[in-house]
Amino acid sequence: MNVILLFVLHWYLSLFFQTFYLHRYCSHKMFELSPVGNRVFYFLTYIFQGPSFLNPRAYAIMHMRHHQYSDGQHDPHSPRNYSSIWSMMMDTYKTYHKTILESQTTNNPEYLKIPAWPKLDSYAQSRLNVFMWICIYIGVYYILSIPFYLYPMIALHSLVGPIQGAIVNWYGHKKGYQNYDNHDDSKNTLPIDLALMGELYQNNHHQNGKRLNFAHQWFEIDVTYHIARVLNFFKIIKI
Repeated sequence: MNVILLFVLHWYLSLFFQTFYLHRYCSHKMFELSPVGNRVFYFLTYIFQGPSFLNPRAYAIMHMRHHQYSDGQHDPHSPRNYSSIWSMMMDTYKTYHKTILESQTTNNPEYLKIPAWPKLDSYAQSRLNVFMWICIYIGVYYILSIPFYLYPMIALHSLVGPIQGAIVNWYGHKKGYQNYDNHDDSKNTLPIDLALMGELYQNNHHQNGKRLNFAHQWFEIDVTYHIARVLNFFKIIKI
């Protein structure tokens, strides 16, 4: 039971910072953060994604291109261009690392507005970082007295970010229903999206990329949006 609770907790913490900070803030600027708030959320994104930390500037550049070329030839992760979810994510992995290099040398003023933390970004991409986090996960499993035969679950903890990205990028443009004709394959995979905290309302999101609430129908629930409203109430962010 401990291992299930631990993974679910890690899943949602990693997911929240991916959808809230990387997606809605870095990529779309759907709300405002103070310089201190930006650094706090940047660091917490690193903490909860661990070895699968996604470089915010590279993430945002790729995501902006995903919207610009949605399901076209130049979309960095459209299911239309791949035979399987595996081939899509392997190619996305290569594109992501090329984009990291691009993000470090860019002169594009639009890209330079996206947050960066060079020293943290550099360390987060290192093998030492991956080794450190695996050791931390092993230590947590040991402290919680989780049986050794469940230690392979650590691989899922280490890949939680890419797993979430694969689900959203594949199924969000492959399976589900459409509220809007966006001239692409974007779908709302789940009518009530609790599993991915609103990320699987891709059709809604592609219809209006600046709207903080991804839920557009009465029965749709975007948990991240409601958390954002609470953070706005306490003046941690400004919508």
